[in-house]
Amino acid sequence: MTEPTPANPARPKQNPLLKLALEMGPLVLFFLANAKFGVFVATGVLMVSVVAALGASWLLTRHVPIMPLVTAIAVLFFGALTFIFQDELFIKMKPTIVNSIFGAALLIGLAMGKPLLPIVLDSMMRLTDVGWRILTLRWGVFFFLLAGLNEIVWRTQTTDFWVSFKVFGTMPITIVFALAQIPLLTKYEIKDEDGAEHW
Repeated sequence: MTEPTPANPARPKQNPLLKLALEMGPLVLFFLANAKFGVFVATGVLMVSVVAALGASWLLTRHVPIMPLVTAIAVLFFGALTFIFQDELFIKMKPTIVNSIFGAALLIGLAMGKPLLPIVLDSMMRLTDVGWRILTLRWGVFFFLLAGLNEIVWRTQTTDFWVSFKVFGTMPITIVFALAQIPLLTKYEIKDEDGAEHW
């Protein structure tokens, strides 16, 4: 049986509210810029703000989380294509492709017996092997659902609606899903002999 994934005691923990602000900040700026200047200016604002958020994360923790890093690379890549071809299609497809990549990575890793969720979510938790497998399966499927939802929204709704959905739809849905996993985390978390939790 493989050893449970340990927490990294040497890595400073980031305040959850600050972490949420760094993740939400670029999306909020994207929404505000789109409302005032349109999607092309908003795309430029998003590109700059995701880089700034990564820089802030590095300064605070001396660590760049994998998931925001991959997301930022995708924003820069698809944002650049949006400007080069003057076509908002590219920035709209970015969530579909990124979420599909995350979902595929998790499910393929799970099928190979190598849960990747601690890396993808930059988790500080310690769970049993069973716990990681169940959580990985759930998040893998969830990422594909997000990808499909993004496709439905951008193909059937206006650009302004799609931008609003990214801020006021996708993030709340993700938060609700994450909170729904708390019973699973509680059930399969690993505690020290003194009962201390590893979160």
